[in-house]
Amino acid sequence: MANFDTEREGQIEFYRTFLPLIDPSLTLDDILADDNDGVLNGNLLEFKLRVNDLNAVLFQCVKYLSALRIKGKPVPANIVIVDLNGEQAYLYKSADYLADIEKVYSGGASKSNAGFVGRTYDEKYAYGADQLAVTRLIKRLKETEFTRIHIDENCIVGWATAFYKAVPTARKEDFIGDDTGKHKTIGEIRNPSVFSEYIHPYTGASNVKFQYLMDKLNDTLQKKNLGAFYTPEPYAEKSHELLRMAIERVPAGNDYVIIDRCAGTGNLEKGLTDEELSHCILSTVEYYEYKVMQEILGSKVRHIIPPIEADDTFNAGLVRGADALSEEYVNNPVIKQYVDDPHCTIILFENPPYADTTSVEHQRKGKGKSSTVWKRSYAVQEMRKAIKKTSASGTAVNDLGNVFIWSAFEYYLRQPTDSYVVYSPVKYWKAQYLIDKRFIAGFAFNRRWFHTNIDACIMCALWSNEGAKIDGFELIGFDIADGLLVEHPRQIPVRRIHSKFSSVYFDKRTFPDDANDGILCDANGLERTKTTSIRCTPVVNANCIGYMVVYTSGFDNPDLHSYLLASGKYDGNGFYMRRDNYLEKLPMFCASRYITYNREWTERARIMKSGDGANRFNADVASGKLDQWLRKCLLFTCVEMQNHMRTFTGSDGRFYRNELCMDTTNGPTVASEDLKKLVCGPVEQRIFDQWKTLMDAVKQTDEYDSSLTYGVYQIFAEIDTSYKDDEGNTVWNNVEVHSALQTLKTLVKEYYNTEIVPTLFEYEFLK
Repeated sequence: MANFDTEREGQIEFYRTFLPLIDPSLTLDDILADDNDGVLNGNLLEFKLRVNDLNAVLFQCVKYLSALRIKGKPVPANIVIVDLNGEQAYLYKSADYLADIEKVYSGGASKSNAGFVGRTYDEKYAYGADQLAVTRLIKRLKETEFTRIHIDENCIVGWATAFYKAVPTARKEDFIGDDTGKHKTIGEIRNPSVFSEYIHPYTGASNVKFQYLMDKLNDTLQKKNLGAFYTPEPYAEKSHELLRMAIERVPAGNDYVIIDRCAGTGNLEKGLTDEELSHCILSTVEYYEYKVMQEILGSKVRHIIPPIEADDTFNAGLVRGADALSEEYVNNPVIKQYVDDPHCTIILFENPPYADTTSVEHQRKGKGKSSTVWKRSYAVQEMRKAIKKTSASGTAVNDLGNVFIWSAFEYYLRQPTDSYVVYSPVKYWKAQYLIDKRFIAGFAFNRRWFHTNIDACIMCALWSNEGAKIDGFELIGFDIADGLLVEHPRQIPVRRIHSKFSSVYFDKRTFPDDANDGILCDANGLERTKTTSIRCTPVVNANCIGYMVVYTSGFDNPDLHSYLLASGKYDGNGFYMRRDNYLEKLPMFCASRYITYNREWTERARIMKSGDGANRFNADVASGKLDQWLRKCLLFTCVEMQNHMRTFTGSDGRFYRNELCMDTTNGPTVASEDLKKLVCGPVEQRIFDQWKTLMDAVKQTDEYDSSLTYGVYQIFAEIDTSYKDDEGNTVWNNVEVHSALQTLKTLVKEYYNTEIVPTLFEYEFLK
């Protein structure tokens, strides 16, 4: 009998004993994944120090297999339960429990397993006392068979992801194609080839069962090119209130149509009355969504574009004639008959797609250009020309959703009683000035529930086709919990921004004694060695203490768009900080950190950076009113992780010192001298004390270099290092440093939100 103290100890010893006899090339990393005890060939293994209830452990294994199925991973044919100290193993066949495996479980797999009724095990191996049993167990663990599962709405996204990974060139039709409609491609789920050993053929005649997942079944690049169309059902139902307000605006005697040019499978229209549906004109550019929409809504709505499928409707996975950005669509006679009718009111009701074709995914696959087809569309070209004559931001044309919004007002809405109910982040109105229309009502929704993993604010607004100059409005916010709407306790204000940091705050001065033979930095604070993409002139001057990078109004990538460096950033997007006024520039850096410390869904994509309070701010700086607050900003800057200033010797032979930190080991810094004038209260003293604790720990490490002046980022990058042990756990090389740094981070967050943020809002650095 064995005598292991922990399951982990016994598990590792089991694998060390058996792996060389099964496949010497395998490692623990190859076997351990998905939060289970290991998948070895066609076997799921589960280890216990002692097995007291086989059925309970078996049910735990069933849950693990359920999770594998949902993720699109093969389900091993064998379940092997190992009693480590009893040195016995029990074999079960997963096929016998397929009905249970194809259920969805919540909570930890090891919880609430008592009471499960399983069959008797198929075989038992007393491997600790019987050499024949060892031989039989080794033979079993070499088996590579799997149990075929059935595809359903719970697992199809996982298997789609696996399919596109296995076949990078595959398109959506290759995965879910069927023999309905004019285009007949039988996809993998109906005629398994790649996954023939893992899945049963799907027998559904169409893809209606997957209607709410169709956007997630696109191949990766198609997702980026088409954007996402999905709208959560609770939000769709709530937005019907705005739609009905728009219908109430229809003049007496008028007909009306509700146009949705990006309807997907029609889930935004789910819940509308038959009368309301009879006024709808729907289209979607994706072929399989079009087929599902035809099946579900074809007989209920006024029109679907195109109304019937022709031999040439299928166009490389898309629907010919349904591209809402094409000139053909803008002039579609079915829609145009209503647009040209003065006695018909036009209502657009849409959740326009979002597509970011500069994403890492596109660049990694080398598909950046081929997947920006929409940028060459008729509507984009017309919008590009039109906005040059307006106050709209030129960057607005880079967002696919904005093209839908612009074209809605340009081509469809003609009368004051026409309306647009549209889902989109607020920036098209707030920062890009795409429209100046009358706001009637609106909601704020959490973007997380739109098939994303980001907590951010999506506005659903009802706009009237009437010109209006407004500076702000309020939204009623709703999150979703357990499938139900949860109203936000306060109304959510949205205020327009009129100026950017770069136009009112950046220090663009040059000095006669500026030298331009210095070095430039990468975002990591070190000298840039590459010579490509250089768009910044080096500046060396005794009055120059660093370089501030703060750009874009929003917070889509806050860590990429805000940091401090010891010298210029190679690609520009910032300015050099000078000793005589750097303090009054620090609020820009502080404002750029807002989302890092305020991650509520109501904040991201709603709160933005602005220079609208510049006149009041500059006046109060000049009067001395903000002296203490600016020093608080300095204290925060010294201990904020995006201060990437490091101390090093550049290739130009110059010594670049971090002047915005509190390490005075080698003499005072610019920051330490200015912080002497800070009136220090208890909250400030806690930060100073914690900084001392951190530096005391830093100086005890082998990595510490006494010739350097350290800030928090250089400590993090060069001293707070770690490695992975044999069990995959992170081990910190300097525990005292790591602990002190973590405590400092907690204090920084508290200090920022209480001492810095209110004044940032007061002077409209945040708005």
